[in-house]
Amino acid sequence: MKGQISNFSQIAYARRLTLENGLKVIDCDNGKIRFLLNESRALDVMQVYHQGQNVSFVSKNGFNNKTGEFLSRFEGGMLYTCGLDAIGGMEGYDIHGSFHLNQAQLVRIECNEDGITVEADIFSTSLFGMNLKMRRKIYSAIGSESVSVEDCLVNLNSLHQQYCLLYHVNVGYPMLDEGAMVIADTQQVVGRNEWSASRIAERVTASAPVDGQEETCYFLDMNEPTISLVNRNLGKKFTLGYSKDTLPCFIHWHSMASGDYAMGFEPSTSFLDDKFSYRTLGANEKITFKLDITIQNV
Repeated sequence: MKGQISNFSQIAYARRLTLENGLKVIDCDNGKIRFLLNESRALDVMQVYHQGQNVSFVSKNGFNNKTGEFLSRFEGGMLYTCGLDAIGGMEGYDIHGSFHLNQAQLVRIECNEDGITVEADIFSTSLFGMNLKMRRKIYSAIGSESVSVEDCLVNLNSLHQQYCLLYHVNVGYPMLDEGAMVIADTQQVVGRNEWSASRIAERVTASAPVDGQEETCYFLDMNEPTISLVNRNLGKKFTLGYSKDTLPCFIHWHSMASGDYAMGFEPSTSFLDDKFSYRTLGANEKITFKLDITIQNV
């Protein structure tokens, strides 16, 4: 392509933007997939578009800079990272913890023939408490249909540190629509509560939106660390792969409610509620977590 283009942005780009509400965003396009990263919120992935079509769920709150109660600020997004102090609803903590509220400290942004690479450090700290650093690297090859997230968590304290981590990956319309099918190799599926358990048979097929429909949530024992949502009417397949060795638990969330229509795929270090447990990092110990998001035509 040396003679065909005068500027590489004709092929792909990574641009830093500031929204009117103050959020700092990195807008990336590899020529096939466009993805927006929230620099103000832990470099989480705001939205992903495949050939111009949205894949992600965005809540009624929209992308905001609120710091209040979770339900009034949760934006959804393609990736909302939960932890490192709490996941789910835990007494004494905000729902899904505080990690997402930390601003990313950029290390590099590159867009060239080798692909789009964005790296940043996100710190979770407290006086007399945790001192954890997450080095987050997001990469997408030029012209590919995938975006990868690699997180290296290190304990900077001189003492052992407990942590938990859940990747809240959220699919929305038009990728999610009536008849879309979930495909995964599961050994066991357990409903989080009685309501969810009563609807296990409906878990793998998305319904049309239902007014006032209560959410459902399932704990999955996965044989293979990959799960897909296939929408034959749209002609697309969304696939999430993850590092099962460091994310041994998987949670599947459904909200078929009108206006809150979403599906969550959630690799995690732990299940929730009475099945919850922290993990521990020793002094200066590191651990790496990986996600791969792929959207393809089918």
